[in-house]
Amino acid sequence: MTAQGFEDFLRARHAAAAAYVSGDPEPLTRLVAREHRATFFSPRGDITAGTEDVASRYNKDAAVFAPGSGNTMETLDSGAGDDVGFWVGRQRSQARIRGQDNPVAFDHRITEIYRREGEEWKLVHRHADSVQND
Repeated sequence: MTAQGFEDFLRARHAAAAAYVSGDPEPLTRLVAREHRATFFSPRGDITAGTEDVASRYNKDAAVFAPGSGNTMETLDSGAGDDVGFWVGRQRSQARIRGQDNPVAFDHRITEIYRREGEEWKLVHRHADSVQND
Protein backbone atom coordinates (compact mmCIF):
# COMPACT_ATOMS: atom_id res chain seq x y z
CA MET A 1 0.00 0.00 0.00
CA THR A 2 1.30 3.44 -0.85
CA ALA A 3 1.86 6.38 1.46
CA GLN A 4 -1.17 7.94 -0.22
CA GLY A 5 -3.24 4.92 0.82
CA PHE A 6 -2.28 5.47 4.45
CA GLU A 7 -3.07 9.20 4.18
CA ASP A 8 -6.49 8.31 2.71
CA PHE A 9 -7.05 5.97 5.66
CA LEU A 10 -6.14 8.73 8.14
CA ARG A 11 -8.65 11.08 6.51
CA ALA A 12 -11.30 8.38 6.87
CA ARG A 13 -10.22 7.81 10.48
CA HIS A 14 -10.55 11.51 11.31
CA ALA A 15 -13.96 11.65 9.63
CA ALA A 16 -14.97 8.64 11.74
CA ALA A 17 -13.91 10.53 14.89
CA ALA A 18 -16.14 13.45 13.91
CA ALA A 19 -19.08 11.11 13.28
CA TYR A 20 -18.45 9.36 16.60
CA VAL A 21 -18.73 12.55 18.68
CA SER A 22 -22.00 13.25 16.87
CA GLY A 23 -23.39 9.89 18.00
CA ASP A 24 -22.64 7.79 14.91
CA PRO A 25 -20.26 4.89 15.70
CA GLU A 26 -20.62 3.14 12.32
CA PRO A 27 -17.67 4.75 10.47
CA LEU A 28 -15.37 3.91 13.40
CA THR A 29 -16.76 0.39 13.73
CA ARG A 30 -15.81 -0.27 10.09
CA LEU A 31 -12.20 0.73 10.87
CA VAL A 32 -11.69 -1.43 13.98
CA ALA A 33 -9.49 -4.50 13.57
CA ARG A 34 -11.23 -7.81 12.94
CA GLU A 35 -8.26 -10.16 12.49
CA HIS A 36 -5.87 -8.62 15.04
CA ARG A 37 -6.56 -8.14 18.73
CA ALA A 38 -7.80 -4.63 19.52
CA THR A 39 -7.32 -2.55 22.68
CA PHE A 40 -8.67 0.76 23.95
CA PHE A 41 -7.24 2.76 26.86
CA SER A 42 -9.99 5.29 27.55
CA PRO A 43 -9.59 8.82 28.93
CA ARG A 44 -11.33 7.59 32.09
CA GLY A 45 -8.38 5.28 32.75
CA ASP A 46 -10.06 1.94 32.04
CA ILE A 47 -8.96 -0.65 29.49
CA THR A 48 -11.02 -2.62 26.98
CA ALA A 49 -9.37 -5.54 25.19
CA GLY A 50 -10.56 -7.89 22.48
CA THR A 51 -11.84 -7.12 19.02
CA GLU A 52 -15.56 -7.55 19.71
CA ASP A 53 -15.35 -5.88 23.13
CA VAL A 54 -13.62 -2.81 21.70
CA ALA A 55 -16.14 -2.48 18.85
CA SER A 56 -19.00 -2.88 21.34
CA ARG A 57 -17.46 -0.29 23.65
CA TYR A 58 -17.19 2.26 20.84
CA ASN A 59 -20.85 1.65 19.93
CA LYS A 60 -21.99 2.03 23.54
CA ASP A 61 -19.90 5.16 24.20
CA ALA A 62 -21.03 6.90 21.00
CA ALA A 63 -24.65 6.60 22.14
CA VAL A 64 -24.15 9.37 24.73
CA PHE A 65 -23.30 11.91 22.01
CA ALA A 66 -25.86 13.86 19.99
CA PRO A 67 -25.71 15.24 16.44
CA GLY A 68 -24.19 18.68 15.99
CA SER A 69 -20.92 18.13 17.85
CA GLY A 70 -17.71 19.72 16.61
CA ASN A 71 -14.41 17.87 16.38
CA THR A 72 -10.85 18.61 15.23
CA MET A 73 -7.84 16.32 15.00
CA GLU A 74 -4.39 17.90 15.24
CA THR A 75 -1.62 15.66 13.95
CA LEU A 76 1.68 15.78 15.84
CA ASP A 77 3.18 12.82 13.98
CA SER A 78 2.12 9.85 11.89
CA GLY A 79 3.66 7.25 9.67
CA ALA A 80 3.39 3.75 8.30
CA GLY A 81 5.56 0.88 7.19
CA ASP A 82 4.39 -2.10 5.20
CA ASP A 83 2.01 -3.47 7.84
CA VAL A 84 2.02 -1.14 10.87
CA GLY A 85 1.17 2.55 11.16
CA PHE A 86 0.57 5.12 13.86
CA TRP A 87 -0.95 8.53 14.51
CA VAL A 88 -0.35 10.77 17.52
CA GLY A 89 -1.99 14.08 18.17
CA ARG A 90 -4.77 15.94 19.90
CA GLN A 91 -8.48 15.59 19.53
CA ARG A 92 -10.56 18.56 20.55
CA SER A 93 -14.34 18.34 20.63
CA GLN A 94 -17.32 20.44 21.51
CA ALA A 95 -19.59 17.49 22.09
CA ARG A 96 -23.32 17.63 22.42
CA ILE A 97 -24.36 15.15 25.10
CA ARG A 98 -27.83 13.65 24.99
CA GLY A 99 -29.99 15.24 27.68
CA GLN A 100 -27.74 18.29 28.17
CA ASP A 101 -28.38 21.75 26.79
CA ASN A 102 -24.80 22.95 26.36
CA PRO A 103 -21.90 21.28 24.56
CA VAL A 104 -19.09 19.81 26.64
CA ALA A 105 -15.46 20.50 25.72
CA PHE A 106 -13.05 17.58 25.42
CA ASP A 107 -9.31 17.93 24.84
CA HIS A 108 -7.49 14.60 24.52
CA ARG A 109 -3.99 13.47 23.70
CA ILE A 110 -4.26 10.47 21.40
CA THR A 111 -1.99 7.65 20.29
CA GLU A 112 -3.36 5.19 17.75
CA ILE A 113 -1.74 2.14 16.19
CA TYR A 114 -2.95 0.57 12.95
CA ARG A 115 -2.22 -2.73 11.23
CA ARG A 116 -2.99 -3.94 7.77
CA GLU A 117 -5.64 -6.58 7.34
CA GLY A 118 -5.33 -7.61 3.73
CA GLU A 119 -5.35 -4.37 1.75
CA GLU A 120 -7.00 -2.25 4.46
CA TRP A 121 -5.65 -0.39 7.47
CA LYS A 122 -7.44 -1.15 10.74
CA LEU A 123 -7.34 0.43 14.20
CA VAL A 124 -5.77 -2.00 16.69
CA HIS A 125 -5.02 0.33 19.62
CA ARG A 126 -6.23 3.71 20.86
CA HIS A 127 -4.92 5.44 23.95
CA ALA A 128 -6.67 8.67 24.91
CA ASP A 129 -6.07 10.80 27.95
CA SER A 130 -7.49 14.16 28.94
CA VAL A 131 -5.33 17.24 28.72
CA GLN A 132 -5.49 19.14 31.96
CA ASN A 133 -5.38 22.87 31.23
CA ASP A 134 -4.45 24.80 34.34
